[in-house]
Amino acid sequence: MGTDEDYNFVFKVVLIGESGVGKSNLLSRFTKNEFNHDSRTTIGVEFSTRTVQINRLTIKAQIWDTAGLERYRAITSAYYRGAVGALLVYDISKHLTYESVERWLKELYDHADPHIVVMLVGNKTDLSSLRAVPTEEARDFAEKRGLLFMETSALESTNVETAFNNVLAEIHRKVASKEVTRGSISAVSLSNPNAVGAEREEGSKTCCRNL
Repeated sequence: MGTDEDYNFVFKVVLIGESGVGKSNLLSRFTKNEFNHDSRTTIGVEFSTRTVQINRLTIKAQIWDTAGLERYRAITSAYYRGAVGALLVYDISKHLTYESVERWLKELYDHADPHIVVMLVGNKTDLSSLRAVPTEEARDFAEKRGLLFMETSALESTNVETAFNNVLAEIHRKVASKEVTRGSISAVSLSNPNAVGAEREEGSKTCCRNL
């Protein structure tokens, strides 16, 4: 396991979407390659970290999960603060979770960095026989709003790595290019990794457990 001095960037990425769409399992699949069949929800905000190599740079991804708060509409601006990427997740077998994407997108843009990289994620492709959201419909929605798009299965580990890595690569592209000249996304470059005081050792964390 590397030390905190071994990475070039820290990117905070948030998971948003309705309860039960598989956000927590996307998190655990990407950061620990685990899938939890027990769907019980903890109340609070959880995050895990994973260090990846992108464009010859070492990027520490700090992935935040609502961990049940979305059921209570209790997500606050603190959850989005500092986020430079977001995965907006719906369940391909439950159209209602897709119908709520517009509301989640509005909340995200109301609270997050204006340059945030957003990917629309249709999870649970293992339930293809129950599909209620056509792939093309969701892809067209994403294209019209300038979002990345991918379908995944946390259960079968399908496209999970690709989804997160594509988001991280796009964040780095924005950071490295002249495209973003204003906004906090340009400040995530770390010449001194120790400046991120909130960073701790790799692994899963829980905070803000009091609603």
